[in-house]
Amino acid sequence: MKALQFLGDGRHTVADLDPPTIEEDEVLLAARSVGICHSDIDLLHGRYIIPFSFPVIPGHEWAAEVVATGRKVTRFAPGDRVVGECVIGQEHFGFSISGAAAELFVAKEGWLHALPDELSWTQGALVEPFSCGYYATVRADNLDASDTAVVLGAGPIGLGVVAAAAARGVRVVVAEPDAGRAALARTLGAEATIDPTDPEVGQALDELTGGRRADVVFEASGKPAAMATALDLAGFRARLVYIGIDVGGSAPAALGQIQSKELQVRGIIGSPGVWPQTLRFLARTGVDLSPLVTSTYPLESASEAIEAVLTDRTQVKVHVTSSATP
Repeated sequence: MKALQFLGDGRHTVADLDPPTIEEDEVLLAARSVGICHSDIDLLHGRYIIPFSFPVIPGHEWAAEVVATGRKVTRFAPGDRVVGECVIGQEHFGFSISGAAAELFVAKEGWLHALPDELSWTQGALVEPFSCGYYATVRADNLDASDTAVVLGAGPIGLGVVAAAAARGVRVVVAEPDAGRAALARTLGAEATIDPTDPEVGQALDELTGGRRADVVFEASGKPAAMATALDLAGFRARLVYIGIDVGGSAPAALGQIQSKELQVRGIIGSPGVWPQTLRFLARTGVDLSPLVTSTYPLESASEAIEAVLTDRTQVKVHVTSSATP
């Protein structure tokens, strides 16, 4: 079978490997659509938050078809459409455990969720990043149509926040300097966009909100300067949810606003425990995340997909697809 492999030192290839076998509690899966994430690029260059070893098959954002099941598997059967979580105890699927960027791969039954009929393979492979954005809206406490929310950063996670918040009826303003990504945010439900690099960004938000500023601020860029700006854009008693990750960075911030504005501030990581909720939300609302996918490559050209992510800054989400049958 063909599989994308990361070999170390930034090297990658599409290799011919033996098909995997399954244990009695495992499921054999045929990949249908697999997303490439910034975390995959970190992995390619030997950086990740837990130990791993090369060679490794990446792929933690995926949708797949069940090919075969072990005798102890009861929830799934061949032909079922599934997606799967990527943080499994101390292991991370697609990082410390080889992932889904292969014609065939293996997962434990407990990692899997049925993909609703309303969602395509492409939409299924977007569930993992969307679940992070959706979780942020859950953690914003009673988010509804009475709120104006500012989303800092229109990468895949920030755009997921936009789609989830807009589907709840929230008035969404996106702070994003890139015109293409700002336009995509409007496609997904943002009412307005502002440029966070503009020195008058606060005044621009005042004009949109009558001086009230944001009821909720979602920081999705992971940039220290934007993390600081989130405090400035927050209104009185606003809720701030920090999603973007930065380790070791710093920026000046007017921390006194946390008290003077009586702000609620929380940080989140990932999407723990909300995958079933996320899938129900997508199926019922009809939110279509497919505009996030800016390029698609067949698995045989997966190395070209990686190069596109590395070299083309216009890419938002690149997918690798396979129609192979065992």
